[in-house]
Amino acid sequence: MAELIEFETERLRLRQWQVTDRDPFAALNSDPRVMEFFPTPLTRAESDAMADRCESLIHERGWGFWAAELKTNGRFIGFVGLHTPSAQLPFSPCVEIGWRLAYEHWGKGLASEAARGAIHVGFQSLGLREIVSFAAVGNHRSRAVMERLSMRESGTFEHPQLPEGSSLRRHCLYRLPSDCHDA
Repeated sequence: MAELIEFETERLRLRQWQVTDRDPFAALNSDPRVMEFFPTPLTRAESDAMADRCESLIHERGWGFWAAELKTNGRFIGFVGLHTPSAQLPFSPCVEIGWRLAYEHWGKGLASEAARGAIHVGFQSLGLREIVSFAAVGNHRSRAVMERLSMRESGTFEHPQLPEGSSLRRHCLYRLPSDCHDA
């Protein structure tokens, strides 16, 4: 087990997953608005398996897709964090930053706020040289977050885990090298 990394931002606590996160996580994973740029919403079993993987990877490495909760009331709102993709991507190996928040928490700057904290951890604590992010080309909301994080678009690619012909297969890649990050 690696030393656990957890951190706070102005409004959020990024922490290891808890059993009580499973119900609200399943709710957001079954919301068609949240899952618009994924092949399908997740079943409860798929959502629980994903939470288990996130928890296990944090236990193993000390970092990952952290559970995000509001500091004001401890309410789980989704995840934000760093991950090493298992898919063989054209730019692998890499560490990506990603997020998934419940719909009611969109448009409040929470994804950007938490992601800035995760980027700081990646560069300052983990010594990463670059952090990437990617999304379906049509996912303008996630792309806007990437741009707010000062990430730069670096082309497109066909995501190998999505079937040919899928409208979601073409993804855009954003990069942030450590020397372009404000500490």
